[in-house]
Amino acid sequence: MKSTADEQAARENILDLPNSVKADLTDTLENIGGSFLKQGQALERLSQTYDHDAYAEAIRIALQTRGHLIVIGMGKSGHVARKISATLASTGTPSFFLHPAEASHGDLGMVTPGDTLLLISYSGETQEIVQLLPSLKSFGNKIIAITGAKSSTLGRASDVVLEIPIAEEVCPNNLVPTTSIVVTVAMGDALAISLMTLRNFHARDFARYHPGGSLGRRLLMKVSDLMLTTSVPVVTPNMVLLELAAEMAGGAAGVAVVVDEDRKPIGVVTKGQLGVALRVTRRVREVSAHQCMSKEFSVIRKDVIVDEAESMMRGDEVKFLVAVDSEGRYAGIYKHEDA
Repeated sequence: MKSTADEQAARENILDLPNSVKADLTDTLENIGGSFLKQGQALERLSQTYDHDAYAEAIRIALQTRGHLIVIGMGKSGHVARKISATLASTGTPSFFLHPAEASHGDLGMVTPGDTLLLISYSGETQEIVQLLPSLKSFGNKIIAITGAKSSTLGRASDVVLEIPIAEEVCPNNLVPTTSIVVTVAMGDALAISLMTLRNFHARDFARYHPGGSLGRRLLMKVSDLMLTTSVPVVTPNMVLLELAAEMAGGAAGVAVVVDEDRKPIGVVTKGQLGVALRVTRRVREVSAHQCMSKEFSVIRKDVIVDEAESMMRGDEVKFLVAVDSEGRYAGIYKHEDA
């Protein structure tokens, strides 16, 4: 007989599903691991068997495209097409997604003579794709196909075919597009990465198309755009502790900057340093900022991009930078947003 502990373990090993559907959790987790493994194996096969000449021709056509690389797909391939188009557009290759059903009802007018078509269909016989081929061929635009059937209608109509080389879907019924979708996404990414490399497309170029993201903030904005100014006390070396404490009490930055007569920073006093000074001396009307300030601090030009500022902070292991202008005069304090 099973012990109470064994029965409890058995109950915990059953997913909470309707009585008509009971699944063993261990088997389910093994299936998940098997799914990852099979899809990884499909990508490994692709890396070993892809047609170098076909990819080279596809890349040549894409680079020679004067207009847009228009990506078309239906159903789940349509979702993949949208993703591939978005990746291309954000990495230096002008691109947009065109829905094949809408295209057959007038949106083919979006296709111009300088465009190239990237058509995605695993079977190569998707009706909405196939019915566009006569019009696209008559336009004279180059066609790149991503399909699992080179001899299909789509494959035969294309200028170059990139084959999806999978033996079967990871779906237990070999029906649901799963492995083929993973491989197609990888193929689209490979094209995009190859094109951005050949276009010498760097992080700063990427940031131009992502001004609202963290990357855009780091690579497009300068220290002067984000540094603190009004909340930072700027004091003279001879200001006494009592006055310094009053100044820093209203400063949200948590630091005061000590400057010389030319307004060039010569030291900093943090709230922690101020607290120590106030605890070890009662001469708050005699001890000056110069006596308790730290002369070790990191300085950065205010016209430097945020990415360089963040890199300096990591390298120097500091929580803030003293920003200066081109002549070395104090301009502000740069801190992490969460500091």
